[in-house]
Parts: sequence; structure tokens; C-alpha cells
Amino acid sequence: MDKYLIAVIVGSLRKDSFNLKLANAIVKLAPEGFFFRMVRIGDLPLYNQDDDASQAESVRRMKGEIAESQGVLFVTPEYNRSIPGVLKNAIDHGTRPYGQNVWAGKPAGVIGISPGSFGTAMAQQHLRNILATLDMPTLNQPEAFIQAREGLFDGDGSIGEGSRKFMQNWVDRYVAWVKKHAG
Repeated sequence: MDKYLIAVIVGSLRKDSFNLKLANAIVKLAPEGFFFRMVRIGDLPLYNQDDDASQAESVRRMKGEIAESQGVLFVTPEYNRSIPGVLKNAIDHGTRPYGQNVWAGKPAGVIGISPGSFGTAMAQQHLRNILATLDMPTLNQPEAFIQAREGLFDGDGSIGEGSRKFMQNWVDRYVAWVKKHAG
């Protein structure tokens, strides 16, 4: 396969989200042949099994974008030592109705950024537990618990010089993971 489309799910809805900024910076580190689509999740209704037979247009759009992708990159903050509700809601929509799990088989990458010194370690672990049950082969190493610090990003939003080697290594490993597992 020469071209890979990666669906990017940012678990924060905030306009100036650190995680959105990280997602945009990661895209700049990707090699030729890798393309990224930011998948909107903020417009999804709360999951309700009663709606399975007639899913909202926003749900059908999100599921279609995931289905078209060769991999999924989750970039998530940590809320109360877990993933944000908006991310869990999107995941739940993608698995329904029963037997129509759009996530299955999609190679996943998990990363996040936080002002705290532990980054998003707990949220990432919880997300990995969820992804295992969704049948998503998930890159486990290297782990990347990013702390939002001065100099992490350059003026143009790229990863700063002090963190570029680490982040490039993470991206390279994710790219290899997708190539290995993409169907």
C-alpha cells in the first residue's frame, strides 16, 4: 500500500486544546504517503441504544471516516484519571449496532498531553483497555506521556527542537505499526 489515511480523534473539544495542537504537530512529522483526517466527535449525540436503527447523520459521518481509514490516532487529555466522556461516547457509537464495530482491526496509536507531570498516563491506560476489547491492534511502545512545557512547540506549531527526536521516534514507530497491521 502506497497511501495511508489515518483518522485522528482528539478527545478534547476546547478550541485551544493542547491535544489538538499536539495532533497537528504530529501530522507534520509523518512521512510521505501518510495522510491525516481530523474526525469531529463534538457533534455526536449521547449514545442511546434506542437510536441504533436510525443513527444520526453525525454518527454515520464519523463511522464512515473511520471505515475509510487504515489506522486511528487517538490524542487525548486526561479527565479525572480517565478518558473524556466525549471520546468514550464516540467509541461507543462506533461499535453499534451490535456486530458493526467500525474500529475492529484498525491499528491504533495512543498519545496525549497535559500540563501535569504524568502527562495522560492514566487516560492512555484506560483507553488501551477499551481498544483491546474493540479488536484494535494498539502500539504499546514507546509510550508518550507528554507534559505541556515551554518550548515543546515552535512558533509555527511544530514540535520544538528539544522534543523533536523523541516525537519523531514515536511517529516512526506508529507509521511502522500501521504498515504492519493495515488491511
